[in-house]
Amino acid sequence: MKLLVRDRMLGIGDDYWIEDDQGRKVFFVDGKAMRLRDTFELKDMQGRVLIDIHAKLLALRDTMVIEREGEPLARVKRKRLSLLRNHYRVELADGTTTLDVSGKILDREFAIEYDGELLADISRRWFRVRETYGLHVVREDADPALLLAVTVCVIRLAEKERGED
Repeated sequence: MKLLVRDRMLGIGDDYWIEDDQGRKVFFVDGKAMRLRDTFELKDMQGRVLIDIHAKLLALRDTMVIEREGEPLARVKRKRLSLLRNHYRVELADGTTTLDVSGKILDREFAIEYDGELLADISRRWFRVRETYGLHVVREDADPALLLAVTVCVIRLAEKERGED
């Protein structure tokens, strides 16, 4: 599955559409303004909230939490020792599964892997429009909504770290 993400095309908040490779809108990322912490909702085309994303308030390192129907799904935070490239760790709520995210996050050139196997490839190289990038879900059994939520989290964490609040 290939998704096209056009974020902040008009500079209006943190709301943006995600389209499939046929140009159909399939998801909407709704950034909630006027909150004490970063909060986003990933919605389907009927406006149903599929995933809630928010920054964890009391944490030693910046952490984003992903929830589905009020239940924790994953926590995303920067790996401790990552000198050359951006590395993030995604701990799924089951406690046994960890996803690794690495690459040039702010350039939108990175990958999401599980146990060394590629789950999704995020890249801007397929597009000419500056604020557009693609998310290619490689494995058919992967959850595209979760991978999209992870993508939103690592980009937001990298922007905060760089001071682009």
